[in-house]
Amino acid sequence: QVQLVESGGGLVQAGGSLRLSCAASGSISSINDMGWYRQAPGEQRDFVALIAQDFSTNYADSVKGRFTISRDNAKNTVYLQMNSLKPEDTGVYYCNLRSYGSGYWGQGTQVTVSS
Repeated sequence: QVQLVESGGGLVQAGGSLRLSCAASGSISSINDMGWYRQAPGEQRDFVALIAQDFSTNYADSVKGRFTISRDNAKNTVYLQMNSLKPEDTGVYYCNLRSYGSGYWGQGTQVTVSS
């Protein structure tokens, strides 16, 4: 009932920047938390950043000071600005929406950082 579509991934050199977007559609609630997770090859899916309805944020220690999460509630869209990218940031980035005990995932977008 809820669809999430990520975009903005790609190949970038170490030290570069990318901006990811995730647009939500369908029968979404106006009260929700949205976040980003990533999965490197051979690894589990890990938390990256979260932004709540009141715009409060949380970040994984590995991305603090480099990544910024934001949201535009009028557009039902969440963003992830990624600066000073490192090769260890490489992976598939997934958008997540959580509302009233239900969770939804996007299809993922590939981010590759070359050394």
